[in-house]
Amino acid sequence: MEKSNKHLMYVLECVDETYYTGYTNNLEHRLTVHNSGKGAKYTRARLPVHCIYFEEYDTKQEAMRAEYAFKQLTRKQKINRIRSGEQ
Repeated sequence: MEKSNKHLMYVLECVDETYYTGYTNNLEHRLTVHNSGKGAKYTRARLPVHCIYFEEYDTKQEAMRAEYAFKQLTRKQKINRIRSGEQ
């Protein structure tokens, strides 16, 4: 498992159509961990999950600030942000 210099804020869509937002520096590995049932408690009961959005940052602190800010948005605001910056 290779770490990278990329720091990502990511959004997963769960099977129940809810969102989970997190931080990682290896998105492919993190997604595998979530889908194996060993990720966050929230996602374990909502598998499978898939990544619908991510943003890349230079530092871990910036990515974690973005994660926190995204979590403060309403669902409608989250949808608009995802749509405006679709990957």
